[in-house]
Parts: sequence; C-alpha cells; structure tokens
Amino acid sequence: MKVDKVTIVGSGNVAEAFARALKAASIEVVQLFARNRERGEFVASLAGCEFCSEPSELKAADLYLLCVSDRAIAEVAASLPFSSGAIVAHTAGCGTLEMLPQGVNRAIIYPFQTFSAGRVVDFSKIFLFIEAADSQTYDKATAFAKCLSQNVRAADAALREKIHLTGVLTSNFVNNMYATATEVLTDAALDFDVIAPIIAETAAKAIDSRNPSKVQTGPAVRGDIQTLERHRKLIGDNETLRKMYDIISENIWRIRETSKR
Repeated sequence: MKVDKVTIVGSGNVAEAFARALKAASIEVVQLFARNRERGEFVASLAGCEFCSEPSELKAADLYLLCVSDRAIAEVAASLPFSSGAIVAHTAGCGTLEMLPQGVNRAIIYPFQTFSAGRVVDFSKIFLFIEAADSQTYDKATAFAKCLSQNVRAADAALREKIHLTGVLTSNFVNNMYATATEVLTDAALDFDVIAPIIAETAAKAIDSRNPSKVQTGPAVRGDIQTLERHRKLIGDNETLRKMYDIISENIWRIRETSKR
C-alpha cells in the first residue's frame, strides 16, 4: 500500500508547511484535524481539504501526520481513532517512536527547516529525516517523503537530536543575534536596514564555502584584543550581552586554533 490519502493533525506552522507542500505535490489531503477551528479551517483551505475537530469525525487515511508540539504528541495520538493499517507519524526532531501508541504503524517524518505562519518555503529542498518501527513502514514513509523533497534521509532518535541541536544553533540562536543587534541599532536611532546586507552576505559566504570557519571575520578571529575591549566597554552593564559577547568571541578563537591543527 502506498500513501495516497493523508490526514494532517494540527494547525501550527509545521501543519501549514505540510499543507502547502502536499497541495503542491498533488497528494490528497482528506482532512485536517485540529482543536483551533479558526486556524484549522485556514490551514485546511491551503490543503484543499475539510476541517474537523472531533475525533469521531476522523476519516480513513493511509497516513496520519501529527504536526503538533512535542509535549502533545502522546496525548493527541492516544486520543484519535486511526484507520487499521495506516501509518501514524509525528514530525518532531527530538521525539521518539515510543510517543506513538502501540498497534499502529509508527513513523517519524522530521522536516529540518524553520517554519513561520504565512511564509512559503521550497519544500523540495528541505531535508526530511525518516525513522519507522519496521522496514515496511519505513519504505512507505520514505516513498511518501520523496514525493515532497529531493533530500530524504534515515535518522534515528540520537541522530535527529544532534540535527535538531544544529537547527537551534543556526536558526534560533543566530536569529536572536539579529534581534540583539537590532536593539543596539535602535539605541543608536538606526533601523534594521543597516544590518540587512551584512546578514545576507554572511549567510551567502557560509553556504558558498560549505565551511563557515573558513570565512570567519571580525576582531575575535584576528585576536584584536583592543577592539574586543572597546566593545565590552560599549556594552556596559548589560551583563547578559557581555557574557554572550565573551563566550562567542572565545569560541571563534577556539575554532580558529582548532582548524590550524
């Protein structure tokens, strides 16, 4: 049995991304199940399917895709009546197969990307990491994933946790640096447009080099102690920012020294 009919469970950013991707891939979404009616109906409209909020209304599908928060996976999965023989998969990077109930074909389809409401991403370039409780379910989940993305890989829980960590570092942490820099700009009566070009060029260099340490610039990598001290004085009594500045500067130097070996 291949995956012809999909039901999305959830109405958050991941659910929205999958709804758009499934629609683009001409894969039938029979239903979207969610508690939030307003948001759920919107996401359902993106997939071109009906919305439901009652477990008793859940229709038969080949794959139930649980796009809910990590802490809600087990509770939501235990509350729903899945079709016999269907695959039940969640999308969490740090989640395990054991979060899903016994007696179903358990799988994980983890999309490695940052998703925000209203933003359309090229799903075909996203890495989808697959795990399943048995080889047959794995093969079906993988075949389904390949209909959405060119980059499909196997990844057990230990590997996905490491991948998830890299996502936090490269997306969440880096974006927080953008937000912190924007605060400094605001204090100087400047706006975000000032740093937009440097953000774009820094990301482009890292991608082009395929080894960001090779294109590291700035006072820390040069060992420019005087500039580092001027920055620390400029930060003043913002203890959190000063600690961040020191720790990241030290890490830049550590990577520089390690790369020489």
